[in-house]
Amino acid sequence: METESEPYVRLASLRQLHQVMAEMNTARSLADTLQTVADGVITALNYEMACINLVRPAEGDLVVAAFSGNSAAEALITGRVGSRESWERRLNMGEKWGDLVFIPHTEGWVLDDDDVPQWYTDGPAPRFEDEWHPSDRLFAPMYTPGISGSSCGELLGVISVDRPRNGRHPGAWGREALQMYAFQAAIAISNARLRANMQRALVRLEREQQALRASEESFRQAFEYAPSGMAIAEMGGDQHGRILRSNDALCRLLGRPASAMRRYSFSDLVHPEDIGTLLRTSAEGGRAELRLGRRDGTYVWVSLRNSVVADAADGPRFLLTHVEDIEERKRRELQLAHRASHDSLTGLPNSAELRSRLSSRLCRRAGHAGELESLDAAYGHPAYDANGHGFDFAGAAGGAIGSASYDGYDHHVHTVAPEEGRDDGAKGLAVLFCDLDGFKSINDRFGHNAGDAVLIEVARRLTRGVRDGDTVARLGGDEFVILADGLGKADAQDLAVRLRNEIIQPIRAEGRAVRVGASFGIGWAHCGMTADEVLKSADERMYVEKRSRPKAHRRAG
Repeated sequence: METESEPYVRLASLRQLHQVMAEMNTARSLADTLQTVADGVITALNYEMACINLVRPAEGDLVVAAFSGNSAAEALITGRVGSRESWERRLNMGEKWGDLVFIPHTEGWVLDDDDVPQWYTDGPAPRFEDEWHPSDRLFAPMYTPGISGSSCGELLGVISVDRPRNGRHPGAWGREALQMYAFQAAIAISNARLRANMQRALVRLEREQQALRASEESFRQAFEYAPSGMAIAEMGGDQHGRILRSNDALCRLLGRPASAMRRYSFSDLVHPEDIGTLLRTSAEGGRAELRLGRRDGTYVWVSLRNSVVADAADGPRFLLTHVEDIEERKRRELQLAHRASHDSLTGLPNSAELRSRLSSRLCRRAGHAGELESLDAAYGHPAYDANGHGFDFAGAAGGAIGSASYDGYDHHVHTVAPEEGRDDGAKGLAVLFCDLDGFKSINDRFGHNAGDAVLIEVARRLTRGVRDGDTVARLGGDEFVILADGLGKADAQDLAVRLRNEIIQPIRAEGRAVRVGASFGIGWAHCGMTADEVLKSADERMYVEKRSRPKAHRRAG
């Protein structure tokens, strides 16, 4: 069997990290962006201190531009400057954690000619291997965005972090999160600088004709050679939103020539599901994350930000749209979210995701059958649950459960189980608890690789044997759970038999054919129960079924 290789990542932590990354791009100035980056390390990455060292474009050295977490240390080093040579030496020391640099307290890295601004703390020796020492240092370099969004450009600055709240060196996920955070911070700082430059150019455009001509050339170069996509569109009138001009970066991103881009507006290019997001985006400073269509028919995730550009003497106004490629960030977010909610071996929903899906169907009050025979007839529209999902009260998969009732206060459709001792055709949410028989002997005789192969194949057979919309989850070890909505008692029994017959077929593992059996317990979910109570009920029924079968028959199965 496999061992869990990464810590469980709470979805709330991912949402918080995503929120902080979004706030980076909405700050009003470069100074606000830098402070947002520093504060985000504290709020989203769980460090107690963070320092932003920014490369000064003219001088090339690094200045402490923002600090968060400790007012005394902030007063001590904010505004101090470290030479580029000292920083280069610092980043070439210590341990390389991907793009990160970790310098342990044991390295003795403070040099006589090292002028890198820092705060001094000391403490006792670590009690265990990965305990954080007050003199440990962790650096996350930030680079200007390179080609196709890669971090291969010039050094933009360095994020210094200290004092993880859990007192330990960050693990694999923590390192990847800090590295991804530094990558997104570099983009936000670069964009803030670009926006500042463009705003200064726009101010000059409004003053006098001579300054206008000089500023137009400056704007043209900033527009044409910007590392991310830019477009100018009409504002107001019948042609509102039509693209007048697009830079080379945007044309490459969408695989469309500039001449073709002029035939479209952004509403023509946006994914149909994101039209509402585009329409809700404010013209003045609005920002949205949505998908734009490429020439080959695929879509790419972008961050779209609008600014209003006025011609001289308050003439015609245009929309300046900044389009940033965030495909890689979205991919990583989806990967992290999937790891948090799915089993790494089988790809099935894990225990936490199973409980979440089950809990979303249950409220604390028990349902009462027969309160409302047809909500459609009474209210003239379908019923909806707390999450906005519709129910048709027909008992079909994906609809309401059998004899469900309606709570007029929270619009929740109660989940009601078929009554014990009766088979009157009522339908409910069946919870099938599956435990494999004879699995331990396969691990013992043929090894964990064979056991893993069996689990993967069992997961595939279970998934193949249920309907679309049903949930197959791995609870842990050799235990699986199926949530099947809209089933009667006989339906649930038939499903358990079919799945068991699928599982007992020979499985190819490590070059040999092996067989396992399966015991099923069928529980029924209803409001008033917790998810754990539902699972415990099904688990107990599974053990009753397992004990009722002869031991030799279980092995044969």
